[in-house]
Amino acid sequence: MAIPIRNTVFDKIKDAGSLTDVELYKVLTKDGFTMAEAKFNKILLDLEILGLIKVSWITKDERRIEVFVVKEEVDEIDEQNKEMMEKDYEASFPGFEK
Repeated sequence: MAIPIRNTVFDKIKDAGSLTDVELYKVLTKDGFTMAEAKFNKILLDLEILGLIKVSWITKDERRIEVFVVKEEVDEIDEQNKEMMEKDYEASFPGFEK
């Protein structure tokens, strides 16, 4: 079963972290994946809609493509509460000493 071209495109973007659409097209062509510009743009749009990449215009003819990373905020109070609950749970066993 062949891997969808969309997955291959995403893997190339993920490996690079950030690149332009021109660079991405060159990498894909070099690796033997040739496609019409319309299909290339459709794949980028699909990946952006899925929330996997972020595309922004650099110049009139060039776009920056980046892997979309959601940074999870760590709530310090939640972390402290979780640690206390774990300690209380461990301490609830008779004979448990750390």
